[in-house]
Amino acid sequence: MTKQKLSFFHPDQDHQKSLHLAQEGISAGFPSPADDFKELRISIDQEVVRNEEATFYARVSGQSMQGAGLDDGDLLVIDRSLEPQHDKIAVCYIDGEFTVKRLKVAAEGIFLMPENPNYKPIKMNEENELIIWGIVTYVVKKL
Repeated sequence: MTKQKLSFFHPDQDHQKSLHLAQEGISAGFPSPADDFKELRISIDQEVVRNEEATFYARVSGQSMQGAGLDDGDLLVIDRSLEPQHDKIAVCYIDGEFTVKRLKVAAEGIFLMPENPNYKPIKMNEENELIIWGIVTYVVKKL
């Protein structure tokens, strides 16, 4: 199994900071005159946190989920109140270690699927201690 070290953070709802939001959106095609934008204020926590008590942040460590767009150092938003489902990306606690993988529920059993061909799927069996700790809802990337 691939060892990953995750550091968890809880949203700081007491010190929310709101930033400016271009209400009309940003064109990915032809430029739009800046005068057309109307400013609103937005809080990233309010956008990505649906259940404050059940939401945590964690940093990705490793490359096993690169194919899903989760790169080393990215910040994950994890909701512990969501039910695990097939094909969701989950933070799993398996045999005393945390890992981030895509859930695959099949007739043959439950698999934790990496999104990088250099890593192998992890098939769950009776000997494994598996806790689906939370479901990844957002990823924050540094460009």
